[in-house]
Amino acid sequence: MASFTSVSSQSLNNASTLSSPFLLSIHIPLNPKIASFSSVSSHFRQLEFPSTKKPSNRSSTCTFRSTPSIKATVSETSSLSSVPPTPAPTQLPLRDIPGDYGFPIVGPIKDRLDYFYDQGRDTFFRSRVQKYKSTVFRANMPPGPFIASNSNVIILLDGKSFPILFDVTKVEKKDLFTGTFMPSTDLTGGYRILSYLDPSEPKHEKLKQLVFFHLRSRSNNVIPEFHSTYTNLFDSLEKELAAKGKVDFGGAHDQTAFNFLAQSLYGTNPKDTKLGSDGPTIITKWVLFQLSPILTLGLPKLLEDPILHTFRLPPSLVKSDYQRLYDFFYESSGFVFEEAQRLGIAKEEACHNILFATCFNTFGGMKIFFPNVLKWIGSAGVKLHTQLAEEIRSVVKSNGGKITMGVTEQMPLMKSVVYESFRIDPPVPLQYAKAKQDLVIENHENTFKVKKGEMLFGFQPFATKDPKIFEKAEEFVGDRFVGEGEKLLKHVLWSNGPETESPSVNNKQCAGKDFVVFISRLFVIEWFLRYDSFKVQVGKLPLGSSITITSLKKATS
Repeated sequence: MASFTSVSSQSLNNASTLSSPFLLSIHIPLNPKIASFSSVSSHFRQLEFPSTKKPSNRSSTCTFRSTPSIKATVSETSSLSSVPPTPAPTQLPLRDIPGDYGFPIVGPIKDRLDYFYDQGRDTFFRSRVQKYKSTVFRANMPPGPFIASNSNVIILLDGKSFPILFDVTKVEKKDLFTGTFMPSTDLTGGYRILSYLDPSEPKHEKLKQLVFFHLRSRSNNVIPEFHSTYTNLFDSLEKELAAKGKVDFGGAHDQTAFNFLAQSLYGTNPKDTKLGSDGPTIITKWVLFQLSPILTLGLPKLLEDPILHTFRLPPSLVKSDYQRLYDFFYESSGFVFEEAQRLGIAKEEACHNILFATCFNTFGGMKIFFPNVLKWIGSAGVKLHTQLAEEIRSVVKSNGGKITMGVTEQMPLMKSVVYESFRIDPPVPLQYAKAKQDLVIENHENTFKVKKGEMLFGFQPFATKDPKIFEKAEEFVGDRFVGEGEKLLKHVLWSNGPETESPSVNNKQCAGKDFVVFISRLFVIEWFLRYDSFKVQVGKLPLGSSITITSLKKATS
């Protein structure tokens, strides 16, 4: 997602308890293979997803990352969740922003080769932090020549400077969703999609309202469709594991994720349409044509760099595939088009936008984040698995076998594990913004002057692993956000805004923030209702991680 999409939310209870967005329950008998559903009519005008947070004038974008090294712990006490006392404010010294851009064309190409090949992304950033002794510095970001006309950015790599990227009173987000370049609008039907609009543009409010309406209108379908589609996924994984001794999670999950979105948000089973089972493959190809300038596929440098990073892939090569996707959504979205007409949005523009929100943002986010959740929980080991299984099953049982939003709020460890997955491996690692005015920004050591029009770039995985904010920042700590640790949620930034704030038409926080958090919780809940423990092998993909399941221990209680 990613971006991903959502609606603003208000708490029905209190500031520390999240309310049910769906007012729908899933009844799970003691035999987890059998489920019945019951629905309660909703009278709420706003859809409630797992967020008690206030809307803010902050800003967002969605891209992706994977993490090569894995460390995971479960703390023995709540000490890791404690929040360090806030130091008294001090006047930080002013410093010129270090770094340079090199000579035109040559400098950007050198930085691009360092970023993709000669150093690699993390080392590219880390080596410059060490060189300049600063988490704020100047450099070029890919793709550079001859796709981007200007690759000069000011890089922000700590949790203190990073949030300036969200403040739309000070920065602009127009056409910056993918960074220093913008993909051809030929890939989106000739329209600038919501993700590329700044909140100051009139269409931003209308299109974001349309996304909110879409999610709200289909909220009652989310829990039952998730249970149904993911039960089928788990059945197929178990069969293949039994037959082959291991099973790839990614391919089967991609189809499940798309089926879930199609059935829950549109009421359509793709297999019953001309699209069939081709949706995930087409989306992956279409996304590649948009993001290829900032991806590496692992090909030899002399082959890959000129093909992916120097010239754009022709949109015509994916036109017919995109048309198939468009036709599917056009035929399934009549209820959305009625609302679009009321808002003054053309049917065609509405269709291209909901296609993008569903396929690029939401499906793309699930494709990356759900495997990451398995990666990190799997790495944490049996102790965390046991704790999660006990908590989830106990809470579900005490609520008569039902899963509702309120029920998920009674699972603090499960919620913390999801938030920790977002913190340590955010599916949205790259954020950009352009200064609307002369600014002064600060990291932990210095203040820096930024001139109007300069581009700011933040690499989120460094900001959300800032050791001056998080203890054991490089490790996966499952209960980090339990109890007092909830105060640290303001530093969880995956949605292009703090977890403690909510998307609105006035900011660029991912519209689906709360929807994504909720279905991520559902994924962990469904997994541990079914399994006591599991083992995985982790690999690296251009977007996210590959997961091979080598062991699944079925639930024994």
